[in-house]
Amino acid sequence: MQEYATRIAKIREEMHKGLVGQEGLVDGLLIAMIANGHVLIEGVPGLAKTRAVNLLALLSGCQFKRIQFTPDLLPADIVGSQIFNQETGKFVTRAGPVFTNFCLADEINRAPAKVQSALLETMQERQVTIADRTHMLPKPFFVFATQNPVEQEGTYPLPEAQLDRFLMKLVVGYPSSAEEEQIVKMVIQETALPALDKLLSADEIIELQQKCREIYIDDSLVAYATRIVEATRDPAKYNLNLTDVIEYGASPRGSISLATCARAKALIHGRDKVLPEDIKDIAVSVLRHRIILTYHAEAEGIKTDEIVLKILSALPVP
Repeated sequence: MQEYATRIAKIREEMHKGLVGQEGLVDGLLIAMIANGHVLIEGVPGLAKTRAVNLLALLSGCQFKRIQFTPDLLPADIVGSQIFNQETGKFVTRAGPVFTNFCLADEINRAPAKVQSALLETMQERQVTIADRTHMLPKPFFVFATQNPVEQEGTYPLPEAQLDRFLMKLVVGYPSSAEEEQIVKMVIQETALPALDKLLSADEIIELQQKCREIYIDDSLVAYATRIVEATRDPAKYNLNLTDVIEYGASPRGSISLATCARAKALIHGRDKVLPEDIKDIAVSVLRHRIILTYHAEAEGIKTDEIVLKILSALPVP
């Protein structure tokens, strides 16, 4: 287990050759990669969201493609389409940019619902249907979607069904003044991404994912994870006064994601079993996008992060 932890620590160190700070973002990306899940990254422009994903793809040696979402984008622009070949007189399939290992959906909330839903099958089933044929996507396959929370004009909020497909939602904040100074020095000296050592391969990522599934999680911790999620649906059962602020809670997929991410976090720290702290540390990132607030809560400016933290503080830790 310590060998895996050492390898992951080297990956983190290599990413920081081209990235200053953003420890939460880096750890979140690594956890999602090990847990074989997709990530929604929210933050204002200029916080290295795209850069972080690009760096992870570079050091893994995997194929990376970026899709810039715009209001005029079509589903076929993402998944691909069939084109008539005049020489052969037959239709040929042209694969879209989702046929890759690391797919960055940049500013996903700028595309209409029809385009956003085109990602649903790729994210959940890891396959694409073009005409009457189903095509499997490469392994591993990840969708890293970014969105800008401050500019809502000309955007299309992600539907709840789409949000639930993301394993985690990472919120990226501003760097400290010292970190920002380092960022400026780094970028003005070298605008291109640094040359990174290839520390991973597609097969090694799959190996990490397999190892993650072998991490032991006690039944009491499985029950703890499910109680946290159940509290978002039925807070009164746990003596929580949250009924007026939660419209809909997280589904069982939230419980599965909590347990899976806790396993990945344990692996990152070189442990062969999950601790309660693993679940608590990852709970906000896993559940913040799965809780639907009431109109009253939104009007009062209540955040889902606050609700998750209140649930964690109220439930007994096994």
